[in-house]
Amino acid sequence: MRTIDVSKRSQVLNDVLRQARLENLILRTADGTEFVLAEIDDFDREIDVTRKNKALMKFLDARARDSKRVTVDQVRRRLGLK
Repeated sequence: MRTIDVSKRSQVLNDVLRQARLENLILRTADGTEFVLAEIDDFDREIDVTRKNKALMKFLDARARDSKRVTVDQVRRRLGLK
């Protein structure tokens, strides 16, 4: 991951960053590509935000209940690596 310093003169970007201090943002480009902008502040806070993401928690719960597993050996055989 790379760090990019934002100039104080970049008014639009600094406005978006101010908004991101209040809540995580999804930035969507004209072509529909989406990016998440979230403040990196406190790991405990990030955990709290993640746990409050009901869609993500539902997805993770469903994944945990999924009994279909593929072992590393099965993957290797399927890829012809063993």
